[in-house]
Amino acid sequence: MSEQTDVLVVGGGPAGATAAALLARQGHRVRVLERERFPRYHIGESLLPSLLPVLDVLDAREAVEAHGFVRKTGAFYGWGGQEWSLGFDEPGRPAAYSFQVVRSEFDQLLLEHARAQGADVREETRAGRVTFDDDSGADSGAGSRADRTRRAVEASWRGRDGTEGRIRFGQLVDASGRAGLLARQLHTRRVHDVFRNVATWSYWRGAAPLAAAPSGATGVFSLPDHGWLWAIPLHDGTLSVGLVTDKRSFAQSRQTTGGSPQTVYEEAIARCPLLAGMLSGARQTAPLKIETDYSYVSEVFSGPGWFLAGDAACFLDPLLSTGVHLAMYSGLLAAASIGSVLRGEVEEDAARAFYQTAYRHAYERLLILVSAFYRIHDGRDAYFRRAQQLSRRDQAPLRLHESFLNIITGVEDLHDSRTDAVDAFLRTVRRPVNGRTPHGLAGHGTSDLLPLPTTPE
Repeated sequence: MSEQTDVLVVGGGPAGATAAALLARQGHRVRVLERERFPRYHIGESLLPSLLPVLDVLDAREAVEAHGFVRKTGAFYGWGGQEWSLGFDEPGRPAAYSFQVVRSEFDQLLLEHARAQGADVREETRAGRVTFDDDSGADSGAGSRADRTRRAVEASWRGRDGTEGRIRFGQLVDASGRAGLLARQLHTRRVHDVFRNVATWSYWRGAAPLAAAPSGATGVFSLPDHGWLWAIPLHDGTLSVGLVTDKRSFAQSRQTTGGSPQTVYEEAIARCPLLAGMLSGARQTAPLKIETDYSYVSEVFSGPGWFLAGDAACFLDPLLSTGVHLAMYSGLLAAASIGSVLRGEVEEDAARAFYQTAYRHAYERLLILVSAFYRIHDGRDAYFRRAQQLSRRDQAPLRLHESFLNIITGVEDLHDSRTDAVDAFLRTVRRPVNGRTPHGLAGHGTSDLLPLPTTPE
C-alpha cells in the first residue's frame, strides 16, 4: 500500500530544500527523499548576491550569516589579456554581497531548515521509477514520450537499509541534481556540444589573497591558449582552485606532457602568473577531482504533476557561478507555482507555463552570456554590451557594467520572476519585518520577459 503526500521532493540540495521549506511552511504535506546522508561533499562554492533575498523569503538568512562563511563582495577577471574587477556594493544595488561556502555545510543548513519548517526529510533514501497515470512503460522510447503528457502520480523508493515502498503525490519536484531522475526516465536531457568541457579542481592551504580583487571575490583567469582557472577563498582556510578546458585540449595536454590530469592541472596553474603567485607558498591538500560533459539541459522543465528544479533541469558552466542561484531560484519558482495551484488560485497549466518560461529564460540568458565569455579575446566592453542586450527593456538606460552586474549577480532573474501570483505567494510565506511584510524579491516592478534565442550561437 502506498504512502501519500501533497508534494514529493526528490533531492535535498539547495533546489529541493528551498521548495520543501516554502511549501511546508504553508502547511502542505511535503516529503523529501535524499539519497545521501548530510553533510556530504559538493562542488559549487561561490554564490551570487541573488541568494540574499531568497534567504530572506526562506527566513534562513540569519543562520547563514552566523555560520562564518567568507563574505563575497565582488568578482575579479583576468580575462583575455585584461584585468578588471566589479564590486557588488555600488549604491542602490539590492544586494551588496554574497558568500563563498563549503557546500557540505551550506547545504546541510538549508536541509535542516526545511525540516524545521515541517518537511518530512528522509535521508539515505533513493527515489526510483516515477509512475504516470495510465502508465504503459516510461522506460521505453515511445512510452517515455507519451508519458510527457500523462500525469506523474507515484514514485518508488528504497532506503540504504533495504526498506522500500511507494509514495503517491499531488505534485513532484525533481531536484535530484545531475542524477536527473525524470529527465533520464523521459529521455529529455541533451548535452551541450558547445560546452563539452573537462573540469579538474582541488584545494590549497596557505595561498596568498588576490590583492587586486574585492574582498572575498572569486578570481577567474583565462589561459593564453585555451581554458580558464578559478580561485575561491573558503572559511576553512583553503582556496578552491579549478581548471576548465575543452575535452580535446585536455587530451592534447595530457599527450604533450605525457602526464596525468594532475600534471595538466599543475601546468595550467603555472601558465597563469596571478594564480601561480597566489599559490607560490601554498600546498595542495586534497586529491584532484574531475568532471566531464556536465553541461546539459532538459527539453522541458515541467509537465503534468511535476517540475524539474536546479541541476535536474539544466546545468550550464561554472564560469559565472550560477549553479546555486539557478537551484534556489527554481526552487522558489516551483514552490510559488505549486503553492498557487494547491490553494486554487491558479490553474495548473498556467502555473507550469509560468515556471517553464521564467526558469528557461534565466537559463538561456546565462547561456548566451557565458558563450560570449568563451570568445575570450572580445574584451570586457563586448561582454558588457551583450549583457545590456540581454537585459529588460526598462533597463536600457543603465550603464553597461550595471547591466552586466544585474545578470551575474542574479538580480535580473529576480526582477523577471515578479508576477501577481508570485507576489501573492511571497506574502503568504514571508515573515513581517518591523511590522511590515516585505514586497517582492528585487524591490522593483514586474517586467515582460524578453524573447531569447535557444542556442548560444
